[in-house]
Amino acid sequence: MSDAGATAPKSESAAVAAFLRANPDWLADNPDLYRILTPPNRVHGEVLADHMAAMVLAERAHAAAMEERADDVLAAGRAAAGMASRVQEAVLALLRAADPLDCVTGEIPSILAVDSAHLCIEAIMPGTLPLPEGTVARLLGGRQVLFRDTVTDARRLHAEAAGLAGHDALVLVPAHGPPALLALLARDRTVLDPVRGAGALSFLGRAIAAAMGRSWGGR
Repeated sequence: MSDAGATAPKSESAAVAAFLRANPDWLADNPDLYRILTPPNRVHGEVLADHMAAMVLAERAHAAAMEERADDVLAAGRAAAGMASRVQEAVLALLRAADPLDCVTGEIPSILAVDSAHLCIEAIMPGTLPLPEGTVARLLGGRQVLFRDTVTDARRLHAEAAGLAGHDALVLVPAHGPPALLALLARDRTVLDPVRGAGALSFLGRAIAAAMGRSWGGR
């Protein structure tokens, strides 16, 4: 048992060495492995020095990839913070507005940097876009916010802005009455991107519901 345990590593090492001798280009074709190998010493000649250089290049490539990934994460964080800031401004506009519907269609698009915003509701209410019963559930499927690169029901959701349809976000407006949603439309995909704060838009939907409840309750 002890003899077998002692000879197994030697046998495996011999097999690895034999494989590399039979396939001299294998490491060059699999440079990612250089990152886990112990670098050779330059005093052993040019060939081993080349292997060490390859290992250094592999490590530098890995470091560059990690740096790029970190930059992407930071950019996404800044984008999300930007959306959150714009939503805060939109909520403040709702608080100041005498008519929340006018604010939704007139002020919120410029605040959020989108091309249009409409409140869509499964009822007939002045200033809103009417939806057939069951449309909100069909479109959102239980989600609070849905980002779409392919816009369906464009005319129904975006009215006169339907011709601009490129990318939209549908936000649940959780009112106590008929189901409703906020439809945001943008030609630029970066304006409505999932990494830019679905949570913030969900909060905006709740704020609109509260403002609408206040407005309609007073009529």
